Amino acid sequence: MQRPLLTVTDDARRKLDSVRRSGGQPDDALRIAIRGRSGGRFDYDLALVGPAGIQPGDVVMDLGDLKVVIDGGSATRIYGTTIGFESSPTGGSLEIENPNEGWADNPLAARVQQVIDEQINPGVAGHGGHVSLLDVRDGAAYIQLGGGCQGCGMVDVTLKQGIEVAIRSALPEIARVIDTTDHAAGTNPYHQPAKK
Repeated sequence: MQRPLLTVTDDARRKLDSVRRSGGQPDDALRIAIRGRSGGRFDYDLALVGPAGIQPGDVVMDLGDLKVVIDGGSATRIYGTTIGFESSPTGGSLEIENPNEGWADNPLAARVQQVIDEQINPGVAGHGGHVSLLDVRDGAAYIQLGGGCQGCGMVDVTLKQGIEVAIRSALPEIARVIDTTDHAAGTNPYHQPAKK
């Protein structure tokens, strides 16, 4: 049996219906798009939209009581996804289970992710930091640092003598490691940058 493009559980439908009604927009559609990756997982953009939020090329699913709009560029990576709702004492959240996550489409990225998971993140975790792999293309690994690494005064040393050495030693086909982090936005760096 072929799986559907997207499934929305009954709990998620009830929660979305409640949010739409309380916002005075009971006919809004749920729009989902993939905006990037972090650590092999997709970064999703979810929004409730009216008719103006439907773009040319989007895939529109009518699920009876709920219309779902899937970003046209994301549809192939959404295939087989389930959106559920996980209740919690603070209200809960939508949960996305996507069988397409990971780096199946980029074996070199999968190997870089393994180095990050096994060698790099255990080390930077001691300083409250973490490294996320965003992409691997054209011989370059694009990363983003977070937690105590974001805005840390030692980030250049960590990047050049730690992260880059570990990745390039394990995977010589990676020529560069590019840090895409906005370090100025760091709120709790492990080492404060020197004042100039």
